[in-house]
Amino acid sequence: MDFDQPLPREVKVIDSASLFRLEERACALSLNQRLEPVWVRANAAPDGPHYLWAALWNSPSHRPDVPRQLRCELLITLRAGDRVMSLLDVLPDDFTPLPRVTSREEGMQVSQLLDRAPSVREWLLLEGEGSHRL
Repeated sequence: MDFDQPLPREVKVIDSASLFRLEERACALSLNQRLEPVWVRANAAPDGPHYLWAALWNSPSHRPDVPRQLRCELLITLRAGDRVMSLLDVLPDDFTPLPRVTSREEGMQVSQLLDRAPSVREWLLLEGEGSHRL
């Protein structure tokens, strides 16, 4: 494995089916950064869009059986139209084929939304649901 591999510098746009698949895969592999797939299915807007931005490489040294992954910032569009930010660990082979945003402007807009969007935990607290719902 090439540990000098640069971090992908592209914003990926994903539909809800892809989001569900990535969250389920992260859960099945017991990756550290993920949401419960049941919560994602209940709260993510079925028609998306959702966005991934690779933030860093993650290689848990205490778990050599787990492949190296990209720790991504995830912007989820919720059913009510709100957007929330989370983190999602994604295998590079799952990240690479995802479609990327089509323009620099869209990428800049996603970056600004990621900076302003509350985390899932913050959103749950604001909604009065508490973090136990994750």
